[in-house]
Amino acid sequence: QVQLVESGGGLVQAGGSLRLSCAASGSIFSINAMGWYRQAPGKQRELVAAITSGGSTNYADSVKGRFTISRDNAKNTVYLQMNSLKPEDTAVYYCNADLWTIDRFRGDYWGQGTQVTVSS
Repeated sequence: QVQLVESGGGLVQAGGSLRLSCAASGSIFSINAMGWYRQAPGKQRELVAAITSGGSTNYADSVKGRFTISRDNAKNTVYLQMNSLKPEDTAVYYCNADLWTIDRFRGDYWGQGTQVTVSS
């Protein structure tokens, strides 16, 4: 089995910062891309940022210049540094990993989600 465990969510005032972490563990052979998605009430889940194993990144237009995604391949961990937070960033944030298991199965795995609430 593979587990993705997120941490770092919480309540912050507009203009503040939070750092999310997501650690992948279990029967992992290798991890391809990792990313962060978010889902606000009544809205579809959307991509926030993603990073490949080689370090290439892409961001949603709404977070460019404010959020930074990074990863530590040795720790199978991905981070999301969120600065200049806005109330519209309020959502449940989910970690995602595209990975190969030791059984040579490639799949898409998700964390349980962490709540980020930005007050105005």
